[in-house]
Amino acid sequence: MTAQALAVTNVRVPGRDDACDLLTADGKVVELSPHDPKADRPDFRRIDGRGLVLMPALTDAHAHMREPGQEWKEDIASGLAAAAAGGFSNIMCMANTDPVNDHGAITRFMLRRAKDAHPHGPRLFPIGALTVGLRGRELAPMAELLEAGCVAFSNDGEPVADTEIFRRAMEYAADLAPVIDHCEDPFMAKGSGANEGAMSARLGLRGQPDAAEAIQVARDILLAEYLNVPVHLAHVSCRRAVELIAAAKKRGAPVTAETCPHYLLMTDAALLGYDTMAKVNPPLRTDADRLALIDALREGVVDILATDHAPHASHEKETPFEDAKNGISGLDTALASLWELVRQGRLTPADIVTRFAWRPAEIFKLPVNRFAPGDPADFLLFDPDDSWVVTPESLRSKGKNTPLLGQPLTGRVVLTVVEGVVVHDLSAPGA
Repeated sequence: MTAQALAVTNVRVPGRDDACDLLTADGKVVELSPHDPKADRPDFRRIDGRGLVLMPALTDAHAHMREPGQEWKEDIASGLAAAAAGGFSNIMCMANTDPVNDHGAITRFMLRRAKDAHPHGPRLFPIGALTVGLRGRELAPMAELLEAGCVAFSNDGEPVADTEIFRRAMEYAADLAPVIDHCEDPFMAKGSGANEGAMSARLGLRGQPDAAEAIQVARDILLAEYLNVPVHLAHVSCRRAVELIAAAKKRGAPVTAETCPHYLLMTDAALLGYDTMAKVNPPLRTDADRLALIDALREGVVDILATDHAPHASHEKETPFEDAKNGISGLDTALASLWELVRQGRLTPADIVTRFAWRPAEIFKLPVNRFAPGDPADFLLFDPDDSWVVTPESLRSKGKNTPLLGQPLTGRVVLTVVEGVVVHDLSAPGA
């Protein structure tokens, strides 16, 4: 399949008041200009953008593809299909596969699988393990992983408890690629899946305090300042962490951070009825935490959005709460769910473009479309008025584990294009 010459006409663009036309050819942006109803473009495939929102395709800096080794949860083909349906062109996948992505052969395998399944995108960017086997005892061969195609390093899922090891990992990675840390004190109710507070007490669940996250955030900030080496903080979920990050940025610390749609949209009230679909790590927090995260994202204290897409098989969630796996499947629904915050006036479409497309690509040096001539023709069309119900059948991911199951959403990605190739088209037969 080759890139098409596309003309998306009469479309809304975040940050611009006038309707626009987008022209692409040879997989690149030709121009984004005010809508011209009289323009004759016979050499372009015309796409009517009336009533739709045009955005650059999204970059997810934190997803779990599960392959190799856990293909019953997800595989690279199904994960990238879900990414295409969600409007993503770039997917960064964590190293907690089986075997762990701690040597170049695993990285190359993942890239081959992505190319075979989706030769025209979305693109897969593996994240290499920070330590061998994610065990936190010896550094992974990061230079080898970088050469094989990794774009960052992380022990996500298994936070590095040994501060000396983490320091050496940051120093080693400094000249290679960013370090992403899962901020959780591993001794404070690790993986409990419930926030320690009124809700966990009401349900009689073991809870994890927000201090468990904040302690690790503080450690990483201090190391980043001491070493003058950047660190990226994964899936921030609480106000205490936001306050630490804000203070660090005021001092000029080389720190960036992400949060996820579920932390902006849900609270630990979702656990009522012992709903394992809402069990995630770090856990859903309080409404005060949720509102603090929205403010921090809008202000740039939290730099980016990421899904932390964590697909699981049904039997891994249909168990007693304490036994259920942590994680929410989020690629299919990320943009549609976030649009509720746009309708509420808490975020703008431009906020979403900045935090879910431009800034993550900037931090991790990935391809990005800012709609300048020559940029990659990576874009999505979003219908903000399309109402649909989240069902297992509507999700492309193998992972159906989302608290949104059975709920209506308003807003849907109708088209995703990567380098001028249509990789998702809701209007296509069988879509």
